[in-house]
Amino acid sequence: MTDLNHLLNSLDPQAPPAQRHLWLIGLLAWVRGRRGSPPMAASSRVRLLLDALAARPDLEQRLRQWWGVLADTVDATPLLADFGFASRKAFVSEFASRLRLKVLPATPETADSAELFALAMPQATDAAWIAALDEELLARLARLLSIASPVPGLTLWQHEVLEGINYCAIQISAAGFSPDLRQRMSAAPDRLGQPALRDARPFHQLALDAQNFRAAFIETPREALKVEAAAARLRERLESCRQAAASVYPHLNEHGISVGLVFVLRQLRARVLRTRELMDCLLSADPAASSARLVSRLAALGQERRSLRALVAVNSSLLASKVTERSAETGEHYITRTPAEYRAMLGQAAGGGAVTAVATWLKFALATLGLAAFWGGFWAGALYAVSFVFIQLMHWTLATKQPAMTAPAMAAKLKDLTTAGDVEAFVDEIAHLVRSQVAAVLGNVGMVAPCVLLISLALQAVAGQPMLSRAQADHVFEGLHLLNSATLIFAAFTGVLLFAASLIAGWIENWFVLHRLQSAMRYNPRITALLGPVRAARWAAFMREHISGFASNISLGFMLGLVPPVVAFFGVGLEARHVTLSTGQLAAAAAAYGMEAWQLPQLWWCAAAIPLIGVLNLGVSFYFAFRVALRAHSVSGIDRGRIRHALMARWRQRPASFLLPI
Repeated sequence: MTDLNHLLNSLDPQAPPAQRHLWLIGLLAWVRGRRGSPPMAASSRVRLLLDALAARPDLEQRLRQWWGVLADTVDATPLLADFGFASRKAFVSEFASRLRLKVLPATPETADSAELFALAMPQATDAAWIAALDEELLARLARLLSIASPVPGLTLWQHEVLEGINYCAIQISAAGFSPDLRQRMSAAPDRLGQPALRDARPFHQLALDAQNFRAAFIETPREALKVEAAAARLRERLESCRQAAASVYPHLNEHGISVGLVFVLRQLRARVLRTRELMDCLLSADPAASSARLVSRLAALGQERRSLRALVAVNSSLLASKVTERSAETGEHYITRTPAEYRAMLGQAAGGGAVTAVATWLKFALATLGLAAFWGGFWAGALYAVSFVFIQLMHWTLATKQPAMTAPAMAAKLKDLTTAGDVEAFVDEIAHLVRSQVAAVLGNVGMVAPCVLLISLALQAVAGQPMLSRAQADHVFEGLHLLNSATLIFAAFTGVLLFAASLIAGWIENWFVLHRLQSAMRYNPRITALLGPVRAARWAAFMREHISGFASNISLGFMLGLVPPVVAFFGVGLEARHVTLSTGQLAAAAAAYGMEAWQLPQLWWCAAAIPLIGVLNLGVSFYFAFRVALRAHSVSGIDRGRIRHALMARWRQRPASFLLPI
């Protein structure tokens, strides 16, 4: 009571704006109480406040005057209609705006109702205690804060709510008229029987319906049937706008996801819902309760509006789904199910191992040039990228490329697990996947080592020295030694790079489809004039088929070469440990010692590390890709538990099925 009395005695309706707003912030802080106070405790303080005002009519009158001054100087319409929405029209600019709100402090010397509301309701508990206010308290608050508006027959609250409805209607119409939405809307008829063609007709009539509702509500004397008819018409129009906007999503799923466009669609849908909430504040059986729910909702949105993570997660969910879907399409090609496909995978992996052997030789030759760290990493990355692309064009394979592509293919099959047979079929797919990757690793490693030895022997015969000197070989042994704690850490880090390459591949492919580059390459007059129609069509089909692989291979190559020197600039010692490249380096180091290498303990320690490097490369990249795919497909924890149980049962009963086709 001491704090409350001090607050009430310091109330000054004629104080400067900053002081009036600080008084409001202090009052709400007193109502909120200490951190962790239950919502009912705040309700008790509100009751105490109302009782104290009722006991002192002079204070109650002074509070009414203060409230009137606040209503005159701070426009509540932007708060009701726009708070919680993005203040920018694009995703990137909204991200920058939220970052600014996190870094820079706000001032109470403001006429912006949204900024003042955010200062007055800064905690996540504010929404809870407002929602906990009972009917009696809400009725007393409504009587206390009821002020006549400039429009006869309306309270100031009703007037501001009507203005908020008009504001929302204008914003929804503006979003619906944007070219990006109009071009992607379907031609399905709306609920009013009018065609929702690409002229966005539901949005044309929305502002007029909002004006008609406002006119019916303020008409004197007010006719209930007329108001209800206007409200029904406005609700139907809002639903038509929502359906027209929702018709854009199938187009996005088919032709590529744009984060910016998804951002606009989500904002539009949220404004439709806000308009309905504002209408409830005027038309519901208990307007005070509806108004309290709206204010509670605004308090919750204030917390969300400050979150960068929420902005990224909500607006990138569809893009993540599309990226994993496109990766799943590619990943199906890496899964073998028959003995013939298994043997074919061994052959494709052997080809990849042979190319990697040549890349290993060229990488060591590049090191002799003595380039600076960045340029050495750049040209090493370019070398890796060229070798990976060559492997792709020859239809060979690199083992570590598989997990990040096959994980989404596995997760896509988790959407339909209704019976025990479905679970068993999925376990079969896991077994197919594991042995496919085993075949790819065996083919890569089994070919790269002898090829590197042959290259080293050829160099010895032609140039008089092997691929590496013994000093260089000792450095390789040290870097791959199993007892070197960094070896396995670097292998796991390489798995993260492999996963990142798969994300880049899915994103680039989505970008290629979204911007219709296949069609542009096939029909653009300048391109067809240069290549001819037939060749342009062939190149367009070729790029559509291989764009994902090009993006993945080129990005992976440059990350393997460039990421270590870049992070080393910041004092972080990270290196790549790729199982196939590491095997080739180990073979080159052994060739430097000749037959003596078989007697070196460090050779065998490094050889023991190779399987673990492969497991970490494959396991880490598969884990991250699988997690993203599970979230994209909304797979429940129950289904995940069923899968784990079935996998353990298969491993106990038929472990060989994970290694060989039987």
